[in-house]
Amino acid sequence: MKLEIRGGRVIDPASRRDEMATVYCAAGRIVSVGATPAGWSEAKVLDAQGLVVCPGLVDLAARIGNPSRKSGISFESELRAAGAGGVTAVITLPDGAPILDEPSAVELLKARALGLHLSHVFPLGALTVGLRGQALSEMGALHAAGCIGFTQAEAHISNHQIVLRAMQYAASNGFTVWLRPVDAALSGNGVMHDGEVATRLGLSGVPSLAESIAVASLIALAKHAGCALHLCRLSSAESVQLVAEAKRAGARLTCDVSAAHLHLIDVDVGYFDTDCHTQPPFRSDADRTRLRAGLADGTIDAVVSDHTPVSHEAKAQPFAESAPGVSGVETLLALVLKWAGASNVPLPEALANVTSNPAQIAGLPLGTLAVGAAADVCVFDPRGHRMISAASLVSAGKNSPFVGYELQGIVRHTIVGGRVVYEAPTRA
Repeated sequence: MKLEIRGGRVIDPASRRDEMATVYCAAGRIVSVGATPAGWSEAKVLDAQGLVVCPGLVDLAARIGNPSRKSGISFESELRAAGAGGVTAVITLPDGAPILDEPSAVELLKARALGLHLSHVFPLGALTVGLRGQALSEMGALHAAGCIGFTQAEAHISNHQIVLRAMQYAASNGFTVWLRPVDAALSGNGVMHDGEVATRLGLSGVPSLAESIAVASLIALAKHAGCALHLCRLSSAESVQLVAEAKRAGARLTCDVSAAHLHLIDVDVGYFDTDCHTQPPFRSDADRTRLRAGLADGTIDAVVSDHTPVSHEAKAQPFAESAPGVSGVETLLALVLKWAGASNVPLPEALANVTSNPAQIAGLPLGTLAVGAAADVCVFDPRGHRMISAASLVSAGKNSPFVGYELQGIVRHTIVGGRVVYEAPTRA
């Protein structure tokens, strides 16, 4: 199929391209940007005048493999939500059903994704068997089956010897270990940031120290093992400072932040709003300020959706008993644009955090509009506004703390491998 994306503002952070141009796609690849290819014949045309044309978003953290028939949450529903968010590549976590600790489970997931043709799906494998933190998984076999890295998701390992052994094995095979830093003993049964709001609401708190101590430990362990480390979903100012210091010292280290944590803080929990029950928790205003600055100065390498669709029943519980998580894949782009506007970050630099940077972290040849690259494209209206509502979300998980917010930035078209997988219903 031939596709012509005509007359938009083409922004490709990987090549520093920012110009008005037409993008030509054929056989699932970018064949030209600007000049009409020789012998170009009739093609499907998308009018991108007044719109931005950028690489499809690469989301480093989205849960799509844990279907719930009762809630309607399914593999397909969440990949369609990814398309609605301009996301063309999803890195999914291993804590779904089944846990991705065996090659057969990985192969099944990838086959399901290929059958739907909605988005590229790249799984992270379980670092330990059953995510129980005891025996190391067969990382070599999981990598051969398609895993691009290894993680514990939210199942943390308290034994540093196990972590060190895993990192040493990963280092010897060129694998990257992806871990969310948290000290389980310090976090305990906490459900929100340990501060005045938690005290007022009578909820158990998670101190920021539980994260920063883990950050320091994981950086030291990775250095000793010679392992590439990716720290997932930082939430505290102390953590950002530790990462900045480690990077200056030459650590093989990258990190990300969730889009929601760039905007919301513990005060937003309000009167026990369970849509604000997240892991890690929304922290203080000072933490949010440091996260925003860390992303702007390059200490933080990427923004993720941390998409975790949860049923209404699982959220309609007392706060401490509700399921944590945010349905975030559809608001990822808009929240990055909102951060960029508030932080005076140029649009190309902002888009790098959800295109070329995450692709590089994941070791994937994506996140670019270079000739020969996969024709994965997001076309969006940077000035368009939309009101977020449960009905407007394509995801079967309606658990977004941004319901009721008006956000700027509307995805008009999402193209995966040269095939249009999403078109906005109207161009309002």
